[in-house]
Amino acid sequence: MEPIKNRYEFVLLFDVENGNPNGDPDAANQPRIDPETHKGIVTDVCIKRKIRNYVELAKEDEPGYNILIKNDRSLNAKFTEAYEAEGLETGKKGENRNDVLRAQQYMCKNYFDVRTFGAVMSTGSDLCGTVRGPVQINFAHSIDPVFSQDITITRQAKTTEDRQKKGETEMGKKSIVYYGLYRTEGYISAALAQKTTGFSQEDLELLWTAVINMFENDRSAARGKMCVRKLYIFKHDSILGNAPSNVLFDKISVNKKEEVEVPRSFFDYNIDVDFAMPEGVQLIEKL
Repeated sequence: MEPIKNRYEFVLLFDVENGNPNGDPDAANQPRIDPETHKGIVTDVCIKRKIRNYVELAKEDEPGYNILIKNDRSLNAKFTEAYEAEGLETGKKGENRNDVLRAQQYMCKNYFDVRTFGAVMSTGSDLCGTVRGPVQINFAHSIDPVFSQDITITRQAKTTEDRQKKGETEMGKKSIVYYGLYRTEGYISAALAQKTTGFSQEDLELLWTAVINMFENDRSAARGKMCVRKLYIFKHDSILGNAPSNVLFDKISVNKKEEVEVPRSFFDYNIDVDFAMPEGVQLIEKL
């Protein structure tokens, strides 16, 4: 498969209703919120995790679509596996630069997330180097401030026999955002795809599919109702691009409707799109 030949940027809109889109371990797993603006936050790591999960489901056991960052085996064991698959001597801690590059190429070829997002693979005794991935995603921020609340819930099942004997109903808490519309932007570098990872057109189409469907097979009681609402893609005619990304991102504006005081729905917002693109750039409304 040939690496992509065009640079891309994209704008993604998704929302949450009565759920926690991304809990903060430093705040008792409450929804992440910017302390200055009170706007909600979803990290890039969270978004990429959902993309990885979709690809793993959709491409399970297909060669070339393994996922490196997941809770199965240690990373170092996977790096050693690359050396063994390429017939390289193990345990040399990267002494042979050519061996590191060969192992790195193996990782890019066999792991979708390495080919897409890159990876730091310079641990253990069998180094595979550091790969800067062609696909990068920003933190998502809600368009308006969100209100996070702890909802008290009752707990019927007890953890210990002593608690069970007391027979009293126990209480628990669930942190939610009533509604939030989030926006993030992403970048896809054809130059890095061609120079380093080999991220292909087939990989790109899979990425779009994964982004659109990333919540559909990731439901949980904690996350509530999460939906991808819009995906706008800017395709450049060249490898290095034909316009600055910020100019393109400014073409998409999202604002609460004037008559709406507290947004509770995607339809409480206006999305304004400036379709006048710079020369050499095409706007694709994927969703």
